[in-house]
Formats: sequence, structure tokens, C-alpha cells
Amino acid sequence: MPIIAILLSIAAVAVDQSIKFMVLQNVVPVGKITVIPGLFDLFYLENRGAAFGMLQNQKWFFIVIVSIVCIAFIIALFRYSHHEFFSYAASILVIGGGIGNLIDRIRLGYVIDYISISFFSPIFNFADCCVTVGTVLLMIHLLFFYEKDKNVERVMRIK
Repeated sequence: MPIIAILLSIAAVAVDQSIKFMVLQNVVPVGKITVIPGLFDLFYLENRGAAFGMLQNQKWFFIVIVSIVCIAFIIALFRYSHHEFFSYAASILVIGGGIGNLIDRIRLGYVIDYISISFFSPIFNFADCCVTVGTVLLMIHLLFFYEKDKNVERVMRIK
């Protein structure tokens, strides 16, 4: 299953990079595309920081941190023995989203953001969505399933 998770992460990277390519081709020339009036627009933004524009122009800091996180998740895919849906999905999304934005930072020096939702001021991208949802799924796994996994290991060692 870890190999399938890696392949799905690669698919997430491909989706992210494809959308960013389409944004460059279609949004940059016109500046803005309204998808749902008053709710959802596509913009082109060069984000040189993290979420909400924090830590601007810290390209190498982000490259190092994201690389470490992605490597840790890849190692965990192969070493953690109690995977289930939430841990696999979290790994797939965090790795895919992290690498998608990492490619931008290495190649361009910034991340291409494009999704603008009227009730949420920051502009973000597909990779950001993957990392955010993946992090939520990881929290669900840790809060509701991880302790159960540890208890199963303890019982197995006692017998």
C-alpha cells in the first residue's frame, strides 16, 4: 500500500502543477476569472511566503522545512505498521501538496496561488488544500486511532 500512496501523491503533484499551468495560460492574461459571482474567483498571485503571506522571501527556509516534512511522511509510509484510511490519506495529501509547492519554490522562487473565496481573504492553491486537508486527517488519526494502535501493540506484547 505505501507504493500506491506514493503514486497517488505523484498524481496530486501532477494535478497541482497542471492547474498552475492552466492558471498561467488562462488567468494571467486577463487578471481575474469569476467562477461563481460574489463567491469564487481565480487570480494569479506570486506568494513568496507561507500561509497568509507570513515569512516573506524565506525561500530556502521553506525548501528545507517542506523537504524534511515530505521525507518524514514518506519514511512513515513504509515504517508505520498501523496505517488505516486517515493516515494513508493524510500522507498522500501532505506529500503531494508539499511537493507541488516545493516545485514552485525551487523552479520559480515563489508559489503560484490562484483560488479566491469571498469569505476567506487569503488566496491559495490546490497544493495548499491538499496540505490542509491532509493535516486535518492526520490530526483525526492521532486523536482517535493512534492511541488505539498503541494499546493493540501493548496487548500483543503481553501475550
